[in-house]
Amino acid sequence: MDDAAPIEVRLHESLHEIPQREWDACALAEGPRPSDPFTTHRFLLALEDSGSVGRGTGWQPLYMTVREQGRIIGCAPLYAKSHSQGEYIFDFNWAHAYEQAGGRYYPKFQIAVPFTPATGRRFLVREGCETRALPALVQGAVQMAAQHEVSSLHATFCTEAEAIAGESMGLLRRTTQQFHWENKGFASFDSFLASLTSRKRKTIRKERREAEAFGGTIRRLTGDEIEAEHWDAFWVFYQDTGARKWGTPYLTRQFFDILHETMRDDVILVLAERDGRPVAGALNFIGQEALFGRYWGCTEHHPFLHFELCYYQAIEAAIALGLPRVEAGAQGEHKLARGYLPAPCHSVHWMADTGFSDAVARYLAAERDAVGEEIEILTGYGPFRNETREEQD
Repeated sequence: MDDAAPIEVRLHESLHEIPQREWDACALAEGPRPSDPFTTHRFLLALEDSGSVGRGTGWQPLYMTVREQGRIIGCAPLYAKSHSQGEYIFDFNWAHAYEQAGGRYYPKFQIAVPFTPATGRRFLVREGCETRALPALVQGAVQMAAQHEVSSLHATFCTEAEAIAGESMGLLRRTTQQFHWENKGFASFDSFLASLTSRKRKTIRKERREAEAFGGTIRRLTGDEIEAEHWDAFWVFYQDTGARKWGTPYLTRQFFDILHETMRDDVILVLAERDGRPVAGALNFIGQEALFGRYWGCTEHHPFLHFELCYYQAIEAAIALGLPRVEAGAQGEHKLARGYLPAPCHSVHWMADTGFSDAVARYLAAERDAVGEEIEILTGYGPFRNETREEQD
């Protein structure tokens, strides 16, 4: 490739303007299983075509592409945001401080997968084009933010490598944390339990027995095993959880119809059924390196059924698929006792106002130290065996 070839950066208001093959080549989504299901053309297009993003949602698509000699060598899921909902690495305090000082924080630019607190590449680069495309994406995003006179640019739940690279190009690096389960070569759920202290092992077994006593059956469905009626049930679950957590569910009903048509092989739907009727469910997405737990809901409340469907069934599925990791979503220190340990999450940020940028940089330095200490402390309270704990148990 000619190193002197000109680079062109464009913004697109619809993913229909970008060929699926070219986007997915950058997202490493070609083949039987995508590296990250959430950055595939089909997932992002499902959000757009279903009306989950776009007019009236506060997530206005401005997908970014980088072209070299007419070929797309990099792209990014960029959105103009009129609020900070659905992000999970939150900047509400920054917005409040900026506006208290007389500024206008919104609109801002966000490079992210909407409503999805899962780590993955945000600056999508075609293999072999990294040295050209990554700087072009980062610098192009900053230039576009400046040209559109927005207050800030944020790339959330990016990889650690992207965060380090972004920082080297002048972006502010942020570290937060969530809880992940790591597959240490477990052959079964029982072998995972054997790695825990005896007390935690007994607790999980008790929770699973009580969950399974809800009076029905639990099934994991994927691909053609999932039928339209299952999405009808899950939509009810999702609406209930969304109304309680966010006030208004982020996703539309049509999103799940499109998901069924284009991505049912990429999901595992866990359903608890009683008397032939689903009463609770959890939705997971399958990547090359992780199972991603996303949504849960129920119409009947039974002890520990949430833990069973969201955490224990996800662990069993990951072991069966040979996946190294389960990411069970944002927040939740209750996951710690169930084998999910704290893990760092990364993001990078750019502020148009240099004074405000300096203040945020100082805040982020202190926050990184605090998060690092918290991860170390929480890891020490994890449920896994060592000689000292076994003696205490």
